Amino acid sequence: MLYAFSENFLLALSHDEVVHGKGSLIGKMPGDDWQKAANLRLLLAYMYAQPGKKLLFMGGDFGHWKEWDHDSSLSWESLDHDFHRGIQSCTRDLNRVYASQPALHQNDCRPEGFEWVNANDSASSVLSFLRNGGGEDILIVCNFTSVVRPDYRIGVSLPGSWRPLFNSDASRYGGSTPPTESSVSSDPVPFGGCLHSLSLALPPLGAVFLKRETAENK
Repeated sequence: MLYAFSENFLLALSHDEVVHGKGSLIGKMPGDDWQKAANLRLLLAYMYAQPGKKLLFMGGDFGHWKEWDHDSSLSWESLDHDFHRGIQSCTRDLNRVYASQPALHQNDCRPEGFEWVNANDSASSVLSFLRNGGGEDILIVCNFTSVVRPDYRIGVSLPGSWRPLFNSDASRYGGSTPPTESSVSSDPVPFGGCLHSLSLALPPLGAVFLKRETAENK
């Protein structure tokens, strides 16, 4: 982030990451199969949330197990299984959210499109930041541990409600979080240098996107 806006960057998870003995993206992930899938969904969500355009090499979008081989096809038959269909659905929804929300793409290459909320919570391994664009704000919170955090507090500058847009741990992706459309309202509790704050339930190895509700987007 020290030089993210010095030029127009492309964030690439390219073929070079999955050849020459490096293994597939999902194969690099630690833990059991559930944790591997959660880690991959978290990685994809973190990439989509960052400033810069995105490049995802074929196979990473559905958790292809094998290292890429230019002499053979991808294992499309793996999409017969819920495990891989969940990762594919997650990628599809990330594409939809990224394209439909100006805050995630309008200022991709401008510093005014990004603002750290908390980049220093190493004790919890949680990163939080805002994306801004089109007069709208989207809050992204990423939990990089397998620990559920049921009451994680985030400072916000304005009072109001935040509507969930995306959760990489959603049950339809193979995660553990049931569907919810409930907005989260801020509390008049100062936190992190802000006059207001949110209490969020953070899923394990998960990323959540929340959009600040205004009179125009309710």
